[in-house]
Amino acid sequence: MINQNSKAYYIWQKIIKILGVIALIGSFALVFWLYKLGILNDSNALKDFVHHYRVWGPLIFIVIQIIQIVFPVIPGGITTVAGFLIFGPIAGFMYNYIGIIIGSVILFLLVKAYGRQFILLFVDEKTFYRYECRLETSGYEKLFIFCMLSPISPADVMVMVTGLTDMSLRRFTTIILVTKPISIIGYSYLFIFGKGFISWFLYR
Repeated sequence: MINQNSKAYYIWQKIIKILGVIALIGSFALVFWLYKLGILNDSNALKDFVHHYRVWGPLIFIVIQIIQIVFPVIPGGITTVAGFLIFGPIAGFMYNYIGIIIGSVILFLLVKAYGRQFILLFVDEKTFYRYECRLETSGYEKLFIFCMLSPISPADVMVMVTGLTDMSLRRFTTIILVTKPISIIGYSYLFIFGKGFISWFLYR
């Protein structure tokens, strides 16, 4: 890992921040475009897509989910909802679950190996220190569990910060295996209840 105080490290921080902004804008633009075309509302088109890419589709999606966890420049909520839309509730849940669990474990291990300098590539110092100070509290593990349960919490940041603790890989994996199904399903419900508002906003 590049030294945290080096010029190269600073440049990488800037590059990753720029990629994050581009990914965020591009993700919302893509969703808006697909919605305007009616693809997101056409179940037959989605079924044809799944049938045509029966093997590669799920594999590519799982890899994308792993990447967006390990290198969080793609909004995770968007890819999670996309999984439900493309593959349906059951298969979508499974592919989301597999990708998120694998990605979270890899991210946890990367922080264990490289520490704060890895986190600060993706998180600004102010945000990082706000979460880091909670490591010293006795109820940190409960906070971590709550964030893994919630579909609207900064899950990636919490995974990275937790990598700085003495929590074992087994304990970490057990927690996310149990809690992640709830947050993943929560994303789908947020989309279902928010879909009506989005339709009203786009077509009013």
